[in-house]
Amino acid sequence: MTVTASVNDILRTLAEQPGDVVFAPAPGAGPGHWLGAPSAVFDGNWWWLAYRVRRPLDEGRGIANIVARSRDASSWETVATVTSDGFGAASLERPALVRRPDGAWRLYVSCATVGSKHWWVEALDAADPSGLADGERAMVLPGDAAEAWKDPVVWHDGQQWQMWACRHPLDGGDDAADRMSSHRAVSSDGLVWHWSGQVLTPTAGTWDQRGTRVSTAYRGGVFYDGRASAAENWYERTGFATASPLVPTDGPVGRAGAALRYLSVVEGPEGVRLFWEATRSDGAHDLRTALVTAH
Repeated sequence: MTVTASVNDILRTLAEQPGDVVFAPAPGAGPGHWLGAPSAVFDGNWWWLAYRVRRPLDEGRGIANIVARSRDASSWETVATVTSDGFGAASLERPALVRRPDGAWRLYVSCATVGSKHWWVEALDAADPSGLADGERAMVLPGDAAEAWKDPVVWHDGQQWQMWACRHPLDGGDDAADRMSSHRAVSSDGLVWHWSGQVLTPTAGTWDQRGTRVSTAYRGGVFYDGRASAAENWYERTGFATASPLVPTDGPVGRAGAALRYLSVVEGPEGVRLFWEATRSDGAHDLRTALVTAH
């Protein structure tokens, strides 16, 4: 039986930042060494997790997406590693891991164009998560000179594929390319998408006035990342928006100047499991996890 938790329970757990929930430490000490941007799935037997490994700008940026599995969400085994070199990308960002309706698996990969602020999204398909690194590739969101796409949140609702994706406008030059908003799309196959429009936008004069990026769906609403300024790029905090339409109602959780972002929420047999990326005292980012207990 699935155990649920309230939005307030989740926000409280994130705000408390328990000290014993580091899933894995950053790949190095100091700013730019990040482990995080998780996407989690529970298939009834196994926990599956895809996440990004990132180094500083002069050491390769987002070098890989890792896919791992666990029986208990505490001891993890890496089953696949997808590299930025394999895509000819300057960097990889948050992946989206999805089990297809036919039982096969898909990984959506966010790729940065070399020498540009442009991003695109491709998909990898394989019968099993261990085969995703060599899976069948397909372009999903190519973007163009006016817009970049990354960090999709994707699922199949039993009828069709659904997606929220983060759009970065490129029409304002590199100094404005950090702006972001979330857009909704549907698809019959999860590869060719039909946009239904912008669903979550920055609110002037607030903590998310520079960008809003959906990170996970929960109870008819979404948790999302927000930032108030270009200086907060890479240091987003987390809020919640109710649907429909999406209207911000809670947040931010996290302290200014530190990341608490890329939240993935999955309901499992023992409770609601959270995965997220958070800044530690030396400026590196750790991937954290916690089991939420309802109050």
